[in-house]
Amino acid sequence: MSDLHGEPHQPPLVDVQRLAKELEAFAAARDWTQFHSPKNLVMALTGEVGELNEIFQWMTEKASIKAGTDPQTAQAVQDELADVLLYLVRLSSVLGVDLNAAVQQKLEANELRYPADKVRGSSKKATKERGASSQ
Repeated sequence: MSDLHGEPHQPPLVDVQRLAKELEAFAAARDWTQFHSPKNLVMALTGEVGELNEIFQWMTEKASIKAGTDPQTAQAVQDELADVLLYLVRLSSVLGVDLNAAVQQKLEANELRYPADKVRGSSKKATKERGASSQ
């Protein structure tokens, strides 16, 4: 199968259509769609990212690497990651943004912006003027 440009059809990198429908039904059953404006969803998403951040605050680098599997933090990490994803998917649905297309476009842009031969092993951002600049 090919796309409109004659290129072979690739399976989506991100397929959240079923999840988006589940979230819409969940909100509708509770009459919450009235509260799901983009502004409110962004604020809720930010709050959930803050809760995820709070888990990692003051951890050592070593502890942060194991936070997803450490019995003391794993469930909280999983819960907050799920909350972030749920709000992100709901927001994209409300805004009519195709997350798969957005992700594919961003990956392509990043390939151009961060050429491996110029940025390998560096955390500095690539710029158009020179190979890299400070973060």
